Amino acid sequence: MRRFYRGTDLSRIQSVAEMTALARLKLPGFAWEYLMGGSEDELTLGANHRDFTDIRLRSRTLVANYPPRLNTRILNNNAALPLVIGPTGYNGMLWPQADIALARAAAAKGIPFCLSTVANASMEDVRTAVPDLDFWFQLYALKDPDLNRDLLTRARRVDVSALVVTSDALVVGNREWDRRNFARPRQLTLRNKLNVLAHPGWIRRVMVPHGLPLMGNLTHYLPESERTALGSMDFIARQLDTLLDWDALARLRDQWHGRLILKGVLNAGDALRAAELGLDAVVISNHGGRQLDGAPSSIAALAAMAPAVKGRISMLLDSGVRRGSDVVKALALGADAVLLGRATLAGVAVAGRPGAGRVLDILDEELARCLNLMGCEGISALSPEDLILPAAGLTSV
Repeated sequence: MRRFYRGTDLSRIQSVAEMTALARLKLPGFAWEYLMGGSEDELTLGANHRDFTDIRLRSRTLVANYPPRLNTRILNNNAALPLVIGPTGYNGMLWPQADIALARAAAAKGIPFCLSTVANASMEDVRTAVPDLDFWFQLYALKDPDLNRDLLTRARRVDVSALVVTSDALVVGNREWDRRNFARPRQLTLRNKLNVLAHPGWIRRVMVPHGLPLMGNLTHYLPESERTALGSMDFIARQLDTLLDWDALARLRDQWHGRLILKGVLNAGDALRAAELGLDAVVISNHGGRQLDGAPSSIAALAAMAPAVKGRISMLLDSGVRRGSDVVKALALGADAVLLGRATLAGVAVAGRPGAGRVLDILDEELARCLNLMGCEGISALSPEDLILPAAGLTSV
């Protein structure tokens, strides 16, 4: 693998799996586990992938293979593909200015990009760097209402088109790999420190000259003496509002007059309640298997929810998407688009913006090829009839 990719000729990388394997070589162990790990026994993490693979595709033969129509509208905005680069935190640990690299890759491909509250780049820096971006912002609700209001004001100022409220990470999941890698909070074990030294390329890219990056959206809320990577982490740990509930979401709906999305929904009742509050979409998500272990896979939750929810509110999906055929399966079950997390992060960990762009190109090519082989003229023609679900149902965990 190391010889095959020497020089990082991205055109030779043929799948998200290959990009992910290369990312593992480039990252120290603790950063790799941060990127790829799940919670507890990783049952949900495994189900996210397994349940996609258990769904089969129907094909129709003797259908002319014109280029299939992949463009769509996501929350009434045009998109070249049914993809969004989803919100992920602390990406600067993978590549310098990784958030901006991801945003540039999304804009070049004509799809939205969502910046996390705990990103390393600030929303102002992203908008300045990528002015033509369809820009979403993910909000972790904070205890201090003045900080929440200021984040919303800043989001309006940089013309954020959609606000994504994450609801499934108010309490951090039991990520045992995290405790294993650190001797005490924020302090790597000796073994991991030695492993870091074995990755001089990562040290040059990420640690030189200023060390671990700050959380750009939060830095100016900190006292001058606490404006460090550790200070940012301690701040978000103290400020995360664990009491966020439906009443708080209703108040947020009143405060934010743009498009509003609830992320972390796994059952139809919650999706319908979001629709009643006037939200524009839900993201069917188990946080990439990093929160409640034993929760259903996102694709299983979508299959169960869609009959009751489709047409009531837009449904997006994340967690487990690794192939263009996975995108097809999600769309056929009723999703309007999918959010990418680990797939594009693997790309950015390998080569920054070109690496993320290569992942998007791979998924684009796979999506078009899959539709052609199915005899389907475009993503708008997909329906559950194009799928063969397991007779026993999706395993979920």
